Amino acid sequence: MTAPPINVKHLGRCDYEPVWRDMQKFTDERGPDTYDELWLVEHPPVFTQGLAGKPEHVLAAGDIPVIQVDRGGQVTYHGPGQIVAYPMIDLRRHGIGVKSLVHGIEQAIIDTVGHYGITAARKDNAPGVYVDGAKIASLGLRIRKACSFHGLAFNIDMDLEPFQRINPCGFSGLEVIQLADLAKGVEIKAVETQLLEAFCDQLKFTAQHVKAA
Repeated sequence: MTAPPINVKHLGRCDYEPVWRDMQKFTDERGPDTYDELWLVEHPPVFTQGLAGKPEHVLAAGDIPVIQVDRGGQVTYHGPGQIVAYPMIDLRRHGIGVKSLVHGIEQAIIDTVGHYGITAARKDNAPGVYVDGAKIASLGLRIRKACSFHGLAFNIDMDLEPFQRINPCGFSGLEVIQLADLAKGVEIKAVETQLLEAFCDQLKFTAQHVKAA
């Protein structure tokens, strides 16, 4: 059986809020035959606070904006040098549940990190991917009408200092790391390609690249 298509859009570097609003619009307006989509993007520096977010986990935002959003989870940071991927999937049509989606996304990141000879793992009750207890990727989703939006943030080669201004994902003192500090020859575009291949393998899609509007 041929894996169903997923439209992959490379958005480049875009401000967070317009992309978030476009995700909401896409999810609200999609129909039973709308193709699933995966958006790949980098954001300028921004903190996003999830539905469960507590203000005390933002320690000192400084000049970086804090945006309240409608995904699960607590506060996290997005910035240049980080791969952000937003899978917008009709879970019912695709025949998977939320746990399977989360597991598949995490495994795709674990497999991608494995290309560089690094062992990564998931943690119970702490979505994301970790290397020796330090977080290399975060995960926060929203499900509406059985369709997913929001997604993952994978630290590749970025300024990690802003993570010190928050309790990442609500955990005080949680160490945050990036792939470029663990392996040589890390290039974000190559990692993005590896991540996309692993994502499609884990979640049983065929990627078809389409132009972003």
